[in-house]
Amino acid sequence: MGEFKVHRVRFFDYMPSAIRAMAFSTRTERLALARADGALEIFNFSDNYFQEKVLPGQDGRAVEALCWVGPRLFSAGLNGEITEYDLENLRPRYTVEGYGGPIWTIGVNSQGTLLAVGCEDGTVKMFEVLKERIQFQRNLDRQKGRIISLSWHPSGTLIAAGMMDMIRIFDAETGHATHRLLVDRGAAASKSKEVVVWSLAFLSDNTIISSDSAGKVQIWDGLKGTLIRTHLITKWDVLTLSVSQDESSLVAGTSEGTVVQFQFISSTVDRQDKDWVRTRTFKNHSHDVRALAHTETAVVSGGMDTQLVVRPLLDKVEKNTRESAMRKVSFPHRSLVCCAKKAGLLLFQFPDHLELWRLGESDGYGKPGGSLPVKRGPEKLIQLKRKGEDHICCSALSPCGGWLAYSTVTSFRLYRLQNGSICISKVFKLPKDLRSAHQLCFSNDSSKLFASSSNSSVVVVSLNESQCKYLGTLGANYGSRQPVHLLSASDDGKWLATANTDCEVHVYNLDKLKLHCTVPVYGSCPTAMAIHPTTSHLVVVHADQQIFEYSLVKKEYTEWSRRLQKQGLHPLWLERDTPITNVAFNPKNPAHIIVHDMFMFCIIDQSLPIPEAKNVLYNQMTLRSLPEPDRVMHSHGFKISKDFQHLLCVSLLEDHSLVVVERPLLDIISQLPAPVRQKKFAT
Repeated sequence: MGEFKVHRVRFFDYMPSAIRAMAFSTRTERLALARADGALEIFNFSDNYFQEKVLPGQDGRAVEALCWVGPRLFSAGLNGEITEYDLENLRPRYTVEGYGGPIWTIGVNSQGTLLAVGCEDGTVKMFEVLKERIQFQRNLDRQKGRIISLSWHPSGTLIAAGMMDMIRIFDAETGHATHRLLVDRGAAASKSKEVVVWSLAFLSDNTIISSDSAGKVQIWDGLKGTLIRTHLITKWDVLTLSVSQDESSLVAGTSEGTVVQFQFISSTVDRQDKDWVRTRTFKNHSHDVRALAHTETAVVSGGMDTQLVVRPLLDKVEKNTRESAMRKVSFPHRSLVCCAKKAGLLLFQFPDHLELWRLGESDGYGKPGGSLPVKRGPEKLIQLKRKGEDHICCSALSPCGGWLAYSTVTSFRLYRLQNGSICISKVFKLPKDLRSAHQLCFSNDSSKLFASSSNSSVVVVSLNESQCKYLGTLGANYGSRQPVHLLSASDDGKWLATANTDCEVHVYNLDKLKLHCTVPVYGSCPTAMAIHPTTSHLVVVHADQQIFEYSLVKKEYTEWSRRLQKQGLHPLWLERDTPITNVAFNPKNPAHIIVHDMFMFCIIDQSLPIPEAKNVLYNQMTLRSLPEPDRVMHSHGFKISKDFQHLLCVSLLEDHSLVVVERPLLDIISQLPAPVRQKKFAT
């Protein structure tokens, strides 16, 4: 595998934001997720749950609810605005004022023609969904209290709205309230406290299901306006509900961190009539479950503990398979760390600022697994705060450590760094084409900057002393309009590879600033890629864990890649549930490819045989403890190390030392606020 001096970095204080809302589109199999800082994330559930897009947050934009209308995404929040998002350019498309104060909830009818929002002033406002925007249509009868939750009847003729102490049913055509359902406040101790109806579900048989702050899930007859059954599932709040598409299953999320499932089944074997019966309880969260989505085969949950949990329902999937495994998404599927390999600097990206650190130094050599004495500790050089309200969406540091760039959705900034004196100066004269970027990348000699822009294009600028000059735009007229999320430049400065979320990989000749070739489209989104410094082979890793190597000179897959696809990757490699987020090469050994995901990094040795299904994918520490004959027998090209966990970055410096950036989950959990209720023994 080779020995490396490792800089083990744990001073990147990355802290994800709490999950506030989510919406699942069965049509596209995309999950939209909103966080407390206003950021939105789009996950493709049909592509190994890959986080394919991130829309950065904004100060003051608190998203309370999300809603898909076909392929269009809308949000509403406590700022009183409804926002539609441009998912090609990863920014808000437009914002409409609700004129009803803070908006607590949003929903769309099954026809996708009308949006309803619940407002602080007691109104349910209807908006017509037009081709380019939405237009206010009417108000339903105004109520005395705020509208906390709402749900459309599948026919689109009725709307149920949850308030304090009651549920109102409205006729969507006339706008008048037809029923008032009073919600019981619960036990005697809480009689004086108003009950908040946090969530509603309106089923096609006119059943209404509600969850409230008294810990109840209640079943109502929507035609008669009467209560059918009450399920007391917690002493605390039941914050959210989600119903399966066939209306046979319901899940409820509580402030204890539990998710409770109900199923519409016969309560006993001999009974024919069906009822809503509590069947399962899942405990996958330490804090409030604020958002739920019920897909065809799984329950998706998220909340204050920041983790997205996908819990397959074992009656819907085959047991002991890849599909039956629970998944937790704890970190973004993109890198927030940039390493200047020639200067020994690290750039950490936060939503509101950037941090520049210099790595420490050590003397001497030690035995494998040991620690070296520190000659000079790591040093924080610069903390650069962003300008404006928009959060940082991407950043980059040049390999020489002399240039720093970052972008928001509305602005782009470039800085010149003087490494010796820790001096930073802003470059004021920027080309007009460089307005904002989704992804940034410097050339190996730091003479060029590449910025992925709108319509899947890439802007190329040259850097000289303290100025930059526009050279051209690549890819403006090729293929997809989806955003470019990966950029990789070759070390010799001849090639630039780009990948977008339509799974297209284009390679450009930087001498001619023209398209050189397009890699054959593979059906899974690329998660990481890099160009080999000596062979000019492009290595691409996809969300389904497949690896391809493409020769840029011959414009075809390499022999190693064909052999790998013919034999197939090891089942344990394919079953990993976190994507590869970085590809690098070892200059000392051209046959080595270094890749990493959240839980391991791996050196793929192309000179050794590919592991077969019968081989054991041993961790290197385990392999070292085996007898010599067994070690030879299990020798193959995939050298895996799990010595480091929760990896955000693994990068190779010019002096051949390895930088490993870790963010232990326990450090994140320790910074969370205390949960509402902590389980104690015998209670």
